[in-house]
Amino acid sequence: MDDLTIRVMQWSARGYCCSQIMALLALEAQGRQNPDLVSAQAGLCLGVGHSGETCGVFSGAACVLGLYAGKGSDGETAHERLSLMFEQLTQWFSQNVGGTYGGTSCRQILGDGESQPHPARCGSILLDTYRQVQAILLENGFDPSRGRHEEP
Repeated sequence: MDDLTIRVMQWSARGYCCSQIMALLALEAQGRQNPDLVSAQAGLCLGVGHSGETCGVFSGAACVLGLYAGKGSDGETAHERLSLMFEQLTQWFSQNVGGTYGGTSCRQILGDGESQPHPARCGSILLDTYRQVQAILLENGFDPSRGRHEEP
């Protein structure tokens, strides 16, 4: 078991959901903390607003890409590659997760009638997706250890 897996298991055991763990992983890579961001990610747990719709891992991963490349203040614009990065994530997630579970909603991934995350299944999806987000960032010229507003 690698360090990343252990961190994910620890956060999960402390009650963080998948979308929050995505944010925690990105913040940890940057050596930062942002409890407000982590709290906000709770709105994506178990599908937006616990609706069972779009998987929180997927929406949380999109938020992580936005953390690195999205517009953050009046004087800036989103990075020119952000739309491409969203497209790369969407294609990968649809193929790899959607292809396995018949879709990308929590309801489809967990199965009908399930309202709680499946630790092994969701943990594996989270780890694979986080690694893919890291690859997308690197491929598009972003250093995952630096926030958008940090000096090189």
